[in-house]
Amino acid sequence: MTTAGETQLDQGVLGRWLDANDAPGSGEELLMELLKGGSQNTLYLIRRGPERMVLRMPGARADAARIDGLLREIRLVRALSGTDVPHAELVAADDTGTVLGMPFYVMRAIDGWSPMDGGWEAPYDTDLAARRGLAFQLVEGAAKLGGVDWRGQGLEGFGRPDGFHERQVDRWLTFLDAYKVRELPGLDEASDWLRRNRPAHYQPGIMHGDYQFANVMFAHGEPARLAAIVDWEMTTVGDPLLDLAWCLLGYDGENPRQDGFYLDMSGMPTRSELLGHYEKISGLSTENIDYYLVLANWKLGIVLEKTYAAGVRTGKVDPNIQDAFGSMIPRLITTAAELARSLPSGPTGGR
Repeated sequence: MTTAGETQLDQGVLGRWLDANDAPGSGEELLMELLKGGSQNTLYLIRRGPERMVLRMPGARADAARIDGLLREIRLVRALSGTDVPHAELVAADDTGTVLGMPFYVMRAIDGWSPMDGGWEAPYDTDLAARRGLAFQLVEGAAKLGGVDWRGQGLEGFGRPDGFHERQVDRWLTFLDAYKVRELPGLDEASDWLRRNRPAHYQPGIMHGDYQFANVMFAHGEPARLAAIVDWEMTTVGDPLLDLAWCLLGYDGENPRQDGFYLDMSGMPTRSELLGHYEKISGLSTENIDYYLVLANWKLGIVLEKTYAAGVRTGKVDPNIQDAFGSMIPRLITTAAELARSLPSGPTGGR
C-alpha cells in the first residue's frame, strides 16, 4: 500500500530478505500498510501471521542528508541492542540500499500507546496517582539512555562530545537565522547567559535530543511502564542532562504548570521528586539543572520556530499548529530569558 511519491516496495523481495535475516513469521503471507505520522521517514506496518514489525526508510525523494540520518538511526538501534533502554528491537537492517533501493531497517512493533494519540490513556486520564508513574518512567528512560556505555556499544564518533556546550548557542542561532521571520523577545538575553554559564565539565552520554512525552510509548494498563523511546532523528552523543531538562519543560519551578504544556500535567510529581529519581538511576548530579532548563526552553523554541516560519512563508501548515506555535514559541524563549535573569551568573561546576 503506497501513495504517490513514496517508494514502491517489492513485497516478494522484502519477504525473502526477511527470511534470510531470520525475521519472525517465516512462511506466513506478508501484508503491508503505510503508516501515518512519519515526518522524517516513511513507515510501513508489516504483518506476517501474528507477527507485527515496522519498516522505516527515507521517502522516494529523500536527499543525502535524510539518507545519512537514517543510517545514523540504524547504527544507533544496533548499539541499543542488549541494553536496558526501552526501544523497538531491531530485527534487521540494510545499510546499502541494494534490497529496496534505499537503506532501511525493520524493528518489532511496540504494543503500547502514545500520549500524542488523544492524550492520556485510561486509567491515566482520570487516575492522577497512576499518572504520576508516567513521569517517573519518562525520566527513568532518559537516565537509562544517558547511562549506556556508548563507546563499548560501538558509538565512537557518533557525536562530538568535546566542546558540546561551547557549540550550542552559535550553532542554533545560525540555524535560526536561516528561516527567522519575526523577533523573539528574550532571545539575545538567554543566548548571552548561556554563553557565560555553560558547564565547566560534564559526563558525555547518548542524548535523544527531543526527549518528551511526544516521543515515547507506554505499555497498556497499570502500573506505568515505558515501552519504547521513539523518533531518534536528533540523537547524538552529548550531554544527557539536556534530555532530563526536556522532561521538565511542562513545569513552573517545583510544580507542573496548571494550564499544562501540550498535555494535562495535573497530578504529576514535583520537580524535586523527578530529579531525585533521575539521580538514583543515573548516578549523576542534577545540581545545575537550571542551566539545562534555560538551554532546553531556548533550544526547543528555535527548533519549533522552523515549522512556524515555514507556515508563514508557504501558508501550508495546519492552522491549529500555526496558532499554537505562534504563542508557544515566544513563551519558551521568554521563559528561558526570565529563568536566566533569576539565576546567578558564572560557569557551572562539573560532575
